[in-house]
Amino acid sequence: MRRSIPIAFAGVFLAALMSSGVALAQQKSLALVTNASADFWTIARRGVDKAQQEHPDYKMEVIVTGQATAAEQRRELDDLLARGIAGVSISTIDPQNSIEELNKVAAKAVLLTTDSDAPASNRVVYIGTDNVAAGRQAGAEIIKALPNGGKVMGFVGTMDADNARERVEGIKDALKGTNIQIVDIRTDGTDFAKAKSNVQDALAKGGIDLLLGLYSYNTPQIYTAVKEAGMTGKIKVVGFDEDPQTLRGVADGTVAATIVQQPYQFGYQSMIDMIKYINGDKSFIPANKQIIIPTRVINQGNVADFVATLKQLLHK
Repeated sequence: MRRSIPIAFAGVFLAALMSSGVALAQQKSLALVTNASADFWTIARRGVDKAQQEHPDYKMEVIVTGQATAAEQRRELDDLLARGIAGVSISTIDPQNSIEELNKVAAKAVLLTTDSDAPASNRVVYIGTDNVAAGRQAGAEIIKALPNGGKVMGFVGTMDADNARERVEGIKDALKGTNIQIVDIRTDGTDFAKAKSNVQDALAKGGIDLLLGLYSYNTPQIYTAVKEAGMTGKIKVVGFDEDPQTLRGVADGTVAATIVQQPYQFGYQSMIDMIKYINGDKSFIPANKQIIIPTRVINQGNVADFVATLKQLLHK
């Protein structure tokens, strides 16, 4: 009788251990794949964290694409598929040349796009900004900054991504009929050092009235280059997103305005909607397969309130 008690206890312990192992093995994994390493995605990660708290039965992660190339994203997606990922939300770097890889993911897992769409793929839905509309907002701010016209130089990681092309499309649409000209858009491959040197080169050559940062890290590089060149107040700046340096520039008047998205919602809704789809709920998918998160214009008048809200959101 004395021996049967520990044996019975061991049996119960082993059963519990096996049950725990089965539950762990059945836990589905979801991933958000970024298009670069930037503070923008840190905010999106907070949204993923919120979804993780609400759904501890899923394992959620953020894959930061450090090299910011389509090849790197393909490697990351292949790795996720090999690990048996159940759902992926991705900001596609080169959607036109990534359809085959994206469809491979869609055949085995739930595929969403966020921030940068790939509408020709078999993705379930796009969650993010209407980048043409956001471009029009930026265009309106450029017109305010250059009421008498002028020349604009744009800076971006790549023009292969839909979000970049659509923003430029919206800006050009807003500038029609004005005396404002976009003379060039310089790309940097999401290389921060090159992003800054592109701005420095433009400042050295002169003849530009406004510098336009199209990606979240571009405006901070513009801000730094303008400060170092002693050009504050002599050249206008309009940007996108809520990098701390960009917001500092808006506050001190170096940056006229920035168009901000809601990356927190990109992360949160990506996870929540993938779970809905996995559970058979497709009611959240609009007819056009686009869930649009509205953008805001941040200028000197509202930047303080926005920064306070952002700090609260990130618990800083």
